[in-house]
Amino acid sequence: MNTPTAVPAPLTGITVLDFSRVLAAPMATQILAELGATVIKVERPGGGDETRGFEPRLPQGESAYFFAFNRGKRSITLDLKDPRGRDVARRLATRADVVVENFLPDAMTRLGLGYEELSARNPGLVYVSATGFGQSGPDRLRKGYDTVFQALSGVMTMTGEADGPPSKTGIPVADMTSGLWVAIAALTGLAGRGATGCGRHFDVSMMDVQLSLHALNAARLFALDEDPVRTGTEHPGRVPSAAFRAADGGWLHISGSDQHWPSLCSVLGLAELGADPDLRHNSGRVAQRDRVMTALRSAVAVRDREPLLEELRLADIPAGEVRGVREALGDPHTKAREVVTDFEHPTEGTFRALRTPLRETGGEPAPAGSPPLLGADTDAVLTEVAGLDDSEIEGLRAAGVI
Repeated sequence: MNTPTAVPAPLTGITVLDFSRVLAAPMATQILAELGATVIKVERPGGGDETRGFEPRLPQGESAYFFAFNRGKRSITLDLKDPRGRDVARRLATRADVVVENFLPDAMTRLGLGYEELSARNPGLVYVSATGFGQSGPDRLRKGYDTVFQALSGVMTMTGEADGPPSKTGIPVADMTSGLWVAIAALTGLAGRGATGCGRHFDVSMMDVQLSLHALNAARLFALDEDPVRTGTEHPGRVPSAAFRAADGGWLHISGSDQHWPSLCSVLGLAELGADPDLRHNSGRVAQRDRVMTALRSAVAVRDREPLLEELRLADIPAGEVRGVREALGDPHTKAREVVTDFEHPTEGTFRALRTPLRETGGEPAPAGSPPLLGADTDAVLTEVAGLDDSEIEGLRAAGVI
């Protein structure tokens, strides 16, 4: 009887040299790490990635914020302001498949670590530069944070109730969507290299990513010359699609199309609306939005949430309760999918984490790696990857380069 052979993780054998810090790009390199890549995180001696000091802090002083985006990586400390540190970085880059950095444009070039110099030594190198505004344009040197990009891009204007002020989203959407595009860039480069043998340089702009999220808003602008406005939980082009408050104070979201409309009217006892030919199609309901939404709100407001949701599900109407984070992570389906897992950290012990969501059908979900202690892998990486001997490493340590 043959014993099944374990299948290597998809990115096994890929080495990523990660100069990034904070959130967007570290999120991307964590994804690559948990898909099997060896990610070498280069950090400043003494302090490391600034998020190591961010709240919330754990009992032994580590940061849960840092834990969220740096699992499964190897950490080395390297002073890139020192020419000896830059030389070590170049040696590491010759052995890397991917470099990820999120310094301002030209900063890595001034250090002698830009794409042109590193690719001359390693022609197959995939180099991803993640910045706020990109490598070109009048704002290229401008700095910003997640909420600044939400504001500048129009995302903040689109978030919140129609009669209320603009609001940030409930998650750092600018950072996290940009992180996904950094990962896409790295994987695209690796796929392209497999076909051509050549590496390439990708320019990921957080601002560009946020603007790309306006695909539907822009379509409305281009089609109707209408600058979209925030609509709370309502969909600007579909009725019904909104959150409703039930009699017991719970909220539920209903989002239906034409095929759901008759059943929805039946469940909610809205015979008059169900019989109205002008409301059979979405365009008619959008045209009479106030009438339809007023009737739906009144009908939901006299029903308790859970029994109503059960009726809606039995009628095959898309609907769901509005949950808090604790409730969503504790849901039986979430548990069955093993979305929440844990890892063992050398100083903080067992800590829970959310899995990287990509998984192979029929395979085990990728385990969550442990975030590294600052500089924990410096000696091993410099020996194994950069080829330094013990005396060279000790010399760099004595000089404060590592």
